[in-house]
Amino acid sequence: METYFLKNDDLLKFYERIEQEYDLYVPVKAESALKYEYEGKAKLPAADYFLKKFSQVNKEEIVFNEYRTVEPTRAFLTHYKEDIGNYKERPQALCGIKNCDIFSLKVQDFVFLEGKEVDPLYKARRDNTLLISGDCPHFKEVCFCRAFDINPYPAEGFDFNLSPLNNGYLLDVASQKAKMIALSLKGILMPATLGQLSGRAAKRESVNRRMDEHLAQHKIPKKEVLQEIVLSGYNSGVWQDEMRTCVECNGCVFMCDTCHCFLLSEDSPSGNARRLRLWDGCLLKNFTKVAGGANPLRLRYMRLRNRYLKKFDFFIANLGYQACCGCGRCIEVCPGKIDIRRILRKLYEEKYIPAN
Repeated sequence: METYFLKNDDLLKFYERIEQEYDLYVPVKAESALKYEYEGKAKLPAADYFLKKFSQVNKEEIVFNEYRTVEPTRAFLTHYKEDIGNYKERPQALCGIKNCDIFSLKVQDFVFLEGKEVDPLYKARRDNTLLISGDCPHFKEVCFCRAFDINPYPAEGFDFNLSPLNNGYLLDVASQKAKMIALSLKGILMPATLGQLSGRAAKRESVNRRMDEHLAQHKIPKKEVLQEIVLSGYNSGVWQDEMRTCVECNGCVFMCDTCHCFLLSEDSPSGNARRLRLWDGCLLKNFTKVAGGANPLRLRYMRLRNRYLKKFDFFIANLGYQACCGCGRCIEVCPGKIDIRRILRKLYEEKYIPAN
């Protein structure tokens, strides 16, 4: 991997070069309705970031997102509603991807690329997507990637990675297609110095320390016990307690970066038959309903439990890691304030901490 220094004033030139070959999506900032959450005496940021097409935004709107965007990365690889008949899209470049998103792509790749059949639409998009990731200098209250040993900065899985410094960025060049682009940008890329690399390491260590201090109050179980506590808690009352505020909006599923279930539907507009793929999810009432009308997950608490079994049993058993990246999107979107961190903590306490 090669690492260069890119001045702040040259970042736009970098984006313009990417735009020559790709539909480039860049982060823009929007103020959240939530003002601030407090971490001791320090304020945690609560602003939101969205990805928008570079060609459609005012250049002064483009920012470096300090943590993950609102939309999950999978939304750019499997659209919530799409015709799966053919693929006619320009290659895309996604800027502002974070390490939690990169982790989630391992789950998506397993589902769509590593089974008996390869999904041709997903593969085409995956092959034609340039990933421009970035370090997280800050985090939101709902972020908990470090609880699962996922750092707020990537080490692999990207094409380019941007690490902010005081007067510019360190640019990691990791893939062959990224190297070809970097070769054409020699005029604005300078080899990184030892001082710059040391400065980045210090920044990364600082955010790790601050996040660990923040997460200590949530007492999230270590990833090594996730499968055990979910299985042992199969008959726990936690599921029914937590689902009392659920309104079945399915927001947690649609915002999840590792969820992947879909429904195939036939459509015939103007007499032309189409096969559509629609996002589906295990918290929807009809998700497991069969033709005869029976539904093995007819109650909400059963569906919530099934969701956790899939994330923390099935994937750990088959891949060795959980299908949760700690992005916190499901916590943020839930109108019922259902918190995955709280559920995991309760399951752990039921198994390992005797009641008084």
